[in-house]
Amino acid sequence: MFTGIIQSAGIIAEIRPLAAGQRMRILCPELQPARWQEGDSVAVAGCCLTALELDAHGFSADLSAETLARTSLGALEQGQRVNLEPAMAVGDRLGGHLVSGHVDGLAELIRLEPVGESHLLRFRVPDRLSRYIAEKGSVTLDGVSLTVNEVEGSEFEVNIIPHTWDVTTLGRLAPGDRVNLEIDLLARYLDRLLTERGIA
Repeated sequence: MFTGIIQSAGIIAEIRPLAAGQRMRILCPELQPARWQEGDSVAVAGCCLTALELDAHGFSADLSAETLARTSLGALEQGQRVNLEPAMAVGDRLGGHLVSGHVDGLAELIRLEPVGESHLLRFRVPDRLSRYIAEKGSVTLDGVSLTVNEVEGSEFEVNIIPHTWDVTTLGRLAPGDRVNLEIDLLARYLDRLLTERGIA
C-alpha cells in the first residue's frame, strides 16, 4: 500500500525490451535504494512495481505488456522524470489516502490555469470511471494524492499547490498529456458491493 505522498522524482536511465514487456532502470539515490529488499514494492508514476537490481543509485523494474498497454508508462522515454513512493511500512504516517498502485485508467489534462501561486488542472476521464470521482473526494494522479475540487460529467478539477508543483512531475504537464488515474479504494469496493445487491 501507498499514501500518494511522493518522496522523490526519479530519472529513467535505461529502457530495455523484454520478451513480453520491458525493463526500466530508474535513478533515485536520495531514496537510498540499496537499503531496500529486492522484491519490495515501489509506486512509479502511481503504478505498483517490483524493485529489482538494487544499488546505491537506483533500481530496475519489469513492466508487463498489460502494464504498458493500460498505463502511461509505455510512453515514457529515457531521461524523463517519474514520481516515486516506496510502499508504506506499518506505523508510517498516512499523509494522503490509501493507494493501491493499481491504475484504473488514464486521465487527460484538458486545461491548466495559474490561480495565484497555485495551478488549477482540469482532467477528462473515461465515462466508465467518472461515477467514482466525487467533489472533495480523493484521486491519485501519477501517484499523487489529490482532493477533487469540482466534478462535471466526465471532467474534474484539482488544485496543485506550489510544493506539489515543484517536487512532482505534475508541474511538467501540458494540455493533452495523459496521467495514470487511480480512483479511491472505498469508491471501488462500495460500488461492487452495491452492484451485487442490485442497489447501484
